[in-house]
Amino acid sequence: MPTVDIDTDELRELTGYEDKSDEQLRDDLFELGLEYEGETEEGELRFEFEPDRLDRLSVEGVARSLQYHYGDSRGVHVPSTNSAEWTIEVEDVPEERPYVTGAVVRGLDLSQAGFDSLIQLQEKLHATMGRKRAKGAIGVHDLTMLKGEAAVEGGGKTVRYTGVDPDEVRFVPLESDAEMTPAEVIENHHIGTEYGHLVEDMDRVPAIYDSIGLFSFPPVVNGRRTEVTTDSRDLFIEMTGTDQWTIDHMLNIVCYALAARGGTIENVRVEYETAPEEYPAELVRPDLSTTEKTVAHDDIETTLGIDLSAADVIDLLERSGLDGESTETEDGEPAYEVTIPPYRVDVRHPVDVIDDVGRAYGFNELEPRYPDVGTIGGRHERSRLERAVRETLVGLGFQGLLNFHMTDEEQVSGRMNLGDSEDVLGAAEPVQIRNSYSEDYTITRSWLLPSIMQVLENNTHRSYPQDLAEVGWVAHRDDEQNTGVAESRHVAAVLARHEVSFEDGKARLQALVESFGADVETPPTDHPTFISGRTAEIVVDGDAVGVIGEVHPKVLVEYDLELPVVAFEFDIEALR
Repeated sequence: MPTVDIDTDELRELTGYEDKSDEQLRDDLFELGLEYEGETEEGELRFEFEPDRLDRLSVEGVARSLQYHYGDSRGVHVPSTNSAEWTIEVEDVPEERPYVTGAVVRGLDLSQAGFDSLIQLQEKLHATMGRKRAKGAIGVHDLTMLKGEAAVEGGGKTVRYTGVDPDEVRFVPLESDAEMTPAEVIENHHIGTEYGHLVEDMDRVPAIYDSIGLFSFPPVVNGRRTEVTTDSRDLFIEMTGTDQWTIDHMLNIVCYALAARGGTIENVRVEYETAPEEYPAELVRPDLSTTEKTVAHDDIETTLGIDLSAADVIDLLERSGLDGESTETEDGEPAYEVTIPPYRVDVRHPVDVIDDVGRAYGFNELEPRYPDVGTIGGRHERSRLERAVRETLVGLGFQGLLNFHMTDEEQVSGRMNLGDSEDVLGAAEPVQIRNSYSEDYTITRSWLLPSIMQVLENNTHRSYPQDLAEVGWVAHRDDEQNTGVAESRHVAAVLARHEVSFEDGKARLQALVESFGADVETPPTDHPTFISGRTAEIVVDGDAVGVIGEVHPKVLVEYDLELPVVAFEFDIEALR
């Protein structure tokens, strides 16, 4: 979950509520969905919030939300922009990173706190929407230190986004006094060693030039010449990435934050040599256009469980920073045409709008009531089975785990030595997460053992034996399902001991299965995660449902394990 560190003095100044105590601010922010996590070493308050509201990654964004919450601001606000003086010309750009966007912000008077907030916003956006700079990276420059080339048609200045040989051009990067080539930055600069892997395989690396020379090496590091300080008044912002939509919306969030600091936004033209997919060859950025969502009145009342008039709904929408007009659905039912501001990247469905309406109304104001059903709640049969299996595993000496459902392909495949295997447990095509906010969570897991192996990896400093087990959800692509996804529950366990063998794992597997009145067999099989000759198929009541074996040394080395591990995993439905 993302966090934001907030200087409460800055928050009070930006909201205009100088008399609000820290405790009152914590309570107000909790109503907006920001949970207090403690204080930083610098005395700032740290808050955790849902990863969809990335406009709250800065104190400016949080202050804007509070102003709507307090009723001081209403409806959609789109800052005005001045005409473009600067142009980014895109030519011969690396195909691995073809997109760019930009803006100019003038008239800033950055305090140290404002400067720190800008740096925090930049790094938080890198970590979330930017996927650690792989999908989008931000460069902020002192505009006065740029010298733009004269535009071809006159009346403006240009910079150039292109690709360069990493061993030819030289520049002085941030936090350095020496000129370096991009290749030397990747090899020797501390920022280059952290982010150089994003470009090290490119024949030509991304670079942005003005008439003086290279001033940005995205997504790695900016040049020292254009470094921003608290004395900087006019900023040039450029963002490069693998997706135009992502970097455009990252730019919107930054522009809104700087506008809250008194900055005036100025457009930048982006001229592509070849028009990008779904976009014209010439763009004017930032793109501060709004979007629309139609939300049915009945859906709002049904979801929230309250009765609202049309005037009430529009009032709540405006208090959420949205605009709404009464309309009708295709069926003639009352509805609202809701306007979404350009910094909101989270509103993808009408239910997102309903959530905003509920927060503006106040979830604490909702009266609890019993549902209109004639039954008494109880555990689902599947849940009872899972609980019984967990209790049995504990009785067999295992410690229960609860891991994340989302992970990445390297964890479920590469690190588990699956390679190009197809018809083995864990090799099914995973379910991809579209527009994921972190490169660590790009798919849903297709089997459980990779998650448990990560737990072992993170606990090598703990004493052994470590006998771990999990009962959990897995999924993979399946075109025969009406959703395109096959879902199931698996049970998996590992024995990590200095002296452990296949027989130890089989004994516990047999005890588990037979406690549910089923018969288990373990005929030999092959699986790349396990040692050949020490691997077996799990067959319960005649059906092949999983695999058991001694984990392969390649996998143990991958997870920094220096002792043998026996593991098994199978579909829990076999125990019904």
